[in-house]
Amino acid sequence: MPPLTVLIKPASGRCNMRCRYCFYVDEMQNRDAGVRPDMTAADADALVRRAFVYAEGFVSFVFQGGEPTLAGLPYFEAFAQSVRRHNTRGLEVRCALQTNGYDLSDELIAFFKRHNFLLGVSMDGDQRLHDALRSDAHGQGTHARVQNTMKRLQKAGVDVNILCVVSRPVAGQPDRVWDALAPYKYLQFIACLDGLNGETGPWSVSSEAFLTFLRGTFRRYVQAIDRGQYVSVRWYDNWVRMLRGFAPDTCSMQGHCVCGFTVESDLSAYPCDFYALDEWKLGSLKTESFARLVKSEIARRFIQDSLPVPDACRACEWYALCRNGCRRERAQGLHRFCQAYQMFFPEAMPDLQRIARMTKIT
Repeated sequence: MPPLTVLIKPASGRCNMRCRYCFYVDEMQNRDAGVRPDMTAADADALVRRAFVYAEGFVSFVFQGGEPTLAGLPYFEAFAQSVRRHNTRGLEVRCALQTNGYDLSDELIAFFKRHNFLLGVSMDGDQRLHDALRSDAHGQGTHARVQNTMKRLQKAGVDVNILCVVSRPVAGQPDRVWDALAPYKYLQFIACLDGLNGETGPWSVSSEAFLTFLRGTFRRYVQAIDRGQYVSVRWYDNWVRMLRGFAPDTCSMQGHCVCGFTVESDLSAYPCDFYALDEWKLGSLKTESFARLVKSEIARRFIQDSLPVPDACRACEWYALCRNGCRRERAQGLHRFCQAYQMFFPEAMPDLQRIARMTKIT
């Protein structure tokens, strides 16, 4: 069996913030069961037990939401106990959690440090941008609270990445976003998703706006490297990796889907966080093993549907880097930012190749 990564939603889609563009709200509204009750300790134990039966090499537990910290410190402590109990073969265990950073207690932060969690904290640029996009349940901005959480995490020595959703307002302000986030050193930009049926909204990003953001932030990325002040940006690091002959570390750059495991709080399992929908439900880990789920017809069909390569991609000189992107990003079979990439890559390639020759990014 292979290594195993499980994306877990211990509080389902429950959240203490009301971000304008939340893709998981869209998914919950398009399935029979929306927000489920929080994951119980017994169900968490069953999940962990099945994970260690299936995996070889390592097990990676990634907690997401909604807001996963709403499951509470007792849940995470019980989960850690289950890991110790069921990891009888001594496999490597990796833990990560994506949080909005709104309300983390000192005790929870200490837990994350003690158990070597990598935290992704969502922050959409400077205060004005962030507060317009990421409000609390009362409609108030959250930037000051998130910044305070970041300071507390850094003081405690927790490993932290910044996650920034590139929505329409963010895409138009690449320099402001860079100035606000680059001091944190480890950045992940995530293009704001359109609706499940391809419908666009006020936060959707056009190809032209996405190109503006790519050009602006890549220029600043190159400048930082040339000054000896490297800032990690996952998009650009991965293109450098690919030019050096390494595989990308994100499934959206592989050009095809894999059957991952997104596990809702009731142990319903899906092949991808972007497809936690009734039609793609693999089964339930209450009654079925990971081995059975990965061999299911739904898993096979999920992968198969992502494999066709359009003729336009086969003929494109940039396909080796673009690979037609994430399946959820495709419109009429082609990446929705195809035109942006066809303009960006010729401009960026000299610097990408130069960095690939000089860097140790792997």
